[in-house]
Amino acid sequence: MVNLPLLLAFLAAVSVLTVTPGVDTALVLRTATVEGRRPAALAAFGVASGCLFWGAAVSLGLGALLRASGVAYTAVKFAGAAYLLWLGIKLLAKPRETLDAGTSPKRAPDARDAFWRGALTNILNPKVGVFYITFLPQFVPMRADIAGYSFCLACLHVILTLAWFALLIAATAPLGRLLRRPKAIKTLDRLTGGIFVTFGLKLATSTVR
Repeated sequence: MVNLPLLLAFLAAVSVLTVTPGVDTALVLRTATVEGRRPAALAAFGVASGCLFWGAAVSLGLGALLRASGVAYTAVKFAGAAYLLWLGIKLLAKPRETLDAGTSPKRAPDARDAFWRGALTNILNPKVGVFYITFLPQFVPMRADIAGYSFCLACLHVILTLAWFALLIAATAPLGRLLRRPKAIKTLDRLTGGIFVTFGLKLATSTVR
């Protein structure tokens, strides 16, 4: 059962949330400008996979457990905060000046690493799960299966997110040559590192709402 006005309201709300800059956007933009389209696309799919993970978790009831259990929330929260701080401090302490600091055979593993950076950024952020469990039910029609419909809404969020990231990657690609200069690479690494540290500290001090 689909309630069209409710669905349109959800799409409008989640579209605004999708284009609002955050750590996911910073990750994809930095990957696109510094590493190229393919790693950026993999990072975007990683972010989407993290969202799907939490969407499935909420549908299975794990989101409610996370919201109810302070211990579980705190454990995942600090793991996520530590991961973001580790990424951020590494970029701040050792920003790159060139893209070929290593050997060329490492390009494929680096591309796969982009996927896991995107995935872990969301999987280790319990606020995504809490957001889904508090946000999605508001748009589930009466008499609809809450678990199944919520997961469908999470999938729509993922589709919109991938579409937005595709636009960002396409828009950034023409600037790739300019932004791959040594000074630009170092600046992007430091800027992204600062964003990661900021969001890591914000996550570490967050509470269940």
